[in-house]
Amino acid sequence: MPTWRLYTEFTFDAAHSIDGYDGKCSRLHGHTYKVRMTAKSNQLNPSKYLKSPDMVCDFNELKWAAEDSEKGGLDHVLLDEIVPVNTTAERIAEYIHKETSKRIPENIELTVTVWETESSWVEYTDKDE
Repeated sequence: MPTWRLYTEFTFDAAHSIDGYDGKCSRLHGHTYKVRMTAKSNQLNPSKYLKSPDMVCDFNELKWAAEDSEKGGLDHVLLDEIVPVNTTAERIAEYIHKETSKRIPENIELTVTVWETESSWVEYTDKDE
């Protein structure tokens, strides 16, 4: 069976605090988050921008979080006001995954990797591995 894996990376700047954390991360602070999106599919699909089935999904649909907050993205937001749970890296990756899944075809297996710092990251997927 044919398989395509589409990858894209982007960054966004945002602030957050972790409620209940016993340490400096409980205070408001910011990060330049790096995000890698991996979209796996066994078929090609049309998109909002291309009506023929010639892509896994559109890069634009994967990079929504890099957009300015006024355009619905996460760049320069206070994540505590957007993400409905404590804004750990794990929960931010889960949030980006859920929001991205609404924008892409259902047959795509999505993996979201979020770096909070250069040496600390998390990977999230809703599939058993």
